[in-house]
Amino acid sequence: MANLSADYLLTKLSDAKIHFERALDCKHTEFDDLYPYMIEHPQFFWYKRYVAWSELLTVVKLSEELEMDWKGQFTEKQSAYITTRVMSSRVLDEWYETNDSKEHVS
Repeated sequence: MANLSADYLLTKLSDAKIHFERALDCKHTEFDDLYPYMIEHPQFFWYKRYVAWSELLTVVKLSEELEMDWKGQFTEKQSAYITTRVMSSRVLDEWYETNDSKEHVS
């Protein structure tokens, strides 16, 4: 069995994060290429996000099993969401930590 390098796993982690974020933003992912007919169905975007979330959790689990630090690529809040492993509406709504107060300056 070949040894996984830290760089390889960090790249996979970054790829999984990007895939999840693209799914959150309703942007094209490789999932669209695998199941092009699903675009016509309303449940498609939920399923697409679920698949991307599952991929992210799988790579994080592998990182933990190999005792590699994965949290450096995420905000504290994102790391907490991943640690709970449950994709909720809160994760979908608050994944990107934005400060809306800047928009309310008088």
